[in-house]
Amino acid sequence: MLLTVSHLSKAFGDQPVLRDISCGLAAGQVLAVLGRSGGGKTTLLKILAGLETPDAGAVLLEGHDLLPVPPNERQMVYLYQEPLLFPHLTVFENVAFGLRIRRVAKAETTQRVREMLAELDLGAHAQKGPHQLSGGQRQRVSFGRALIIRPRLLLLDEPFGNLDAQTRADMQQLFLRVSRQHQITSLFVTHDSREALTVGTHFGYLDQGTLTSFPSVREFIQDPRTSIAAELAFWESVQQTGH
Repeated sequence: MLLTVSHLSKAFGDQPVLRDISCGLAAGQVLAVLGRSGGGKTTLLKILAGLETPDAGAVLLEGHDLLPVPPNERQMVYLYQEPLLFPHLTVFENVAFGLRIRRVAKAETTQRVREMLAELDLGAHAQKGPHQLSGGQRQRVSFGRALIIRPRLLLLDEPFGNLDAQTRADMQQLFLRVSRQHQITSLFVTHDSREALTVGTHFGYLDQGTLTSFPSVREFIQDPRTSIAAELAFWESVQQTGH
């Protein structure tokens, strides 16, 4: 296992947010965690990223205790809904940022950034500023900046939640293609069941601080809490009535 989470608990005051959570991720897997707002999804990601400290439990990366490791040394990237780009830097320099602070040679940085921009269909926008881009383009720049440093683990907190439906669908497909190509291991939290099904290779449901992991996609769909089976039945009935 690349990532092992064991018996993780966290409360804020007398309010439990995570209750005895355990899960694991092998290299290249995408764990899609579905849950409503306030269920503890963001707190889980923040603990993994090192931005919150759990009250109990362990987090291991390839068997090494991660909890004492500072956030900047965890080899993880945390992506939010808001693509937090540097407004004064071009698209090229935003994507290059992580390589520059790691002192990667200039020629290698240029080559890797150009390849990443081409992969994300951003080559024509390399010299633009973030304010000149659409929401979907900004999110792609943010994605490229995260991927280029080859993180061990990508933490995604509803990253496409602010995008319109078509752009969101495009970003989901882009995420799938790029994460398969680069064998990226990800924990992707969302409140959208279709998004979870689209991006995930493994599935979980987080509700009131308790995580349920599903052995198969079928069991994930059939669990009434995910509402997926009911939604599929609804669309089937609509098609049958000829609308």
